[in-house]
Amino acid sequence: MMSLHARLVRSVCAAVRNGRYLHNSPLRSGAGGALFVHRDTPDNNPETPFDFTSENYKRIEAIVGDYPEGHKAAAVIPVLDLAQRQNGWLPISAMNKVAEVLQMPPMRVYEVATFYTMFNRQPVGKYHIQICTTTPCMLRDSDSILEAIQKKLGIKVGETTPDKMFTLVEVECLGACVNAPMVQINDNYYEDLLPSDIENIIDDLKAGKVPEPGPRNGRFSCEPSGGLTSLIEPPKGPGFGVRADL
Repeated sequence: MMSLHARLVRSVCAAVRNGRYLHNSPLRSGAGGALFVHRDTPDNNPETPFDFTSENYKRIEAIVGDYPEGHKAAAVIPVLDLAQRQNGWLPISAMNKVAEVLQMPPMRVYEVATFYTMFNRQPVGKYHIQICTTTPCMLRDSDSILEAIQKKLGIKVGETTPDKMFTLVEVECLGACVNAPMVQINDNYYEDLLPSDIENIIDDLKAGKVPEPGPRNGRFSCEPSGGLTSLIEPPKGPGFGVRADL
């Protein structure tokens, strides 16, 4: 069996040959945007129509209620997330509306929206595919998953399909290293993937189905692939191991 060191060296060499370098963060031009500054466009400017629905105004009221009085600004992340979920992405007019609702300077909202990559400042498709290619996933051949997605959808990283159904971006660690390789599609994680798995997932999404998230190799979660090696008995009851005279 090839050693971990040898596999890492092979993966790094393959990445360099393919023009991908480990010291560069992947471009996010198709989603979050590579620039931290805003540039007005016909579809993204302060005059772009945006307002929360009446239902979401009620949600905002509930969210703000979770914070101490006089600290509405603390709710900026969940309210930005609510704006993005309503609109599909986060134009600057939505950021301005968040600032207005939370009674905070717009610049403070921009600082948050440009810092967190979860906020998409450019339009994304109905299904936002984020593939992790950080070292653990790379060692588990995430490149084959990326290649399968690009071939299946006919797009490259940072692009959206012509029908606006799928956007593909390459991201850093998504925190599911034990289940590598994996992708996040909207709010769902799909883990322990083979190229055939991601192709089936895309087919289901195209058909209007939401594939069941989680591992695709039969695991329930992130337990050892060969089965549990500990915690294999029912937990002991209260007082187990305590001296009888106590």
